[in-house]
Amino acid sequence: MAKKRPQTKAKRPQLTDGEIPVVGAREPCPCGSGRRYKACHGRTAAHAATELVQRPFEGLPGECDWVALRELVPAATAELTLKDGLPEGVPSVRLATVLPMAWPALRRDDGSVLIGLQNDTASGDISRDLADTLRRALAAEPGNPVQGRRAPADGPRLQDLLDLEAPFEPVVHEGFEFWVPDAENATAEVTASLERANAAAIPTVRLQGVDAAYWCRTPEKNHLRWVMPHPEEHLLDALARLHAAGTSSLGEGTRLVGSFRAHGLTVPVWDLPSEFGAQDAEKPAAEFAERLAAALRSDAPLTTEERRARGGLTNRQVTLS
Repeated sequence: MAKKRPQTKAKRPQLTDGEIPVVGAREPCPCGSGRRYKACHGRTAAHAATELVQRPFEGLPGECDWVALRELVPAATAELTLKDGLPEGVPSVRLATVLPMAWPALRRDDGSVLIGLQNDTASGDISRDLADTLRRALAAEPGNPVQGRRAPADGPRLQDLLDLEAPFEPVVHEGFEFWVPDAENATAEVTASLERANAAAIPTVRLQGVDAAYWCRTPEKNHLRWVMPHPEEHLLDALARLHAAGTSSLGEGTRLVGSFRAHGLTVPVWDLPSEFGAQDAEKPAAEFAERLAAALRSDAPLTTEERRARGGLTNRQVTLS
């Protein structure tokens, strides 16, 4: 009998994680491994989709403002500084709360890049998803939006791409005119789109005297929403001490009504009278910051009244993310 020749398999092209399309769980994995998708790249994708990073913006300058722009502020932008500098042909990179058509990113005709922050993300790590969008936007052809996709599980995060020594300074806008370079001379269609977006935006102002505090106006009353970096349990204890002592308000007619929880941080919320403007909040907020700092330094056990106040604050928490 003739000697059997050893069988060999042709080498199949190997795809990177970012190129693996989603297929049925029992179908062969498109990477060419010969295994089912659920046992190959599907396992990595499922892990990335369910592993939630509680504080995705931790380590970035202005973490509290990142959270505010992600969850609370309708129209705002911020210049981003890349760790390795701007690539040739990219004059600037700006973060934006939202972009037209909910695009994840846009490479403008002049080469500048806008990154949308309030988009849905495919994994449990917003920072990794945004970093992937940023890298693709930098390489996109000018004049084109960047579509969303699932970021590679081992891809970089914003903390790897941005200069962590550069300041993060949000600019709050009254409307979305920053979408277009020349809003005054925009077409009728673009103007109508801007008018619809502007009509839905709640007037918002970032306070100057304290960090990450945002005043906003609603039809019935105004609010102050203040993103704070302190550990949640410690902050709630401090707020409870102030609440029980009657010093948690920002002045006559104002009231601490509860808090949001967003991306691992706590956001106390005050109700304000309709005539209470952003400028009116500056001095009371600065004074409250001093009272809060003193309360945060205390490690004494909570009194009965303070525990009751803490329970009320806890019951009035709303989780945004």
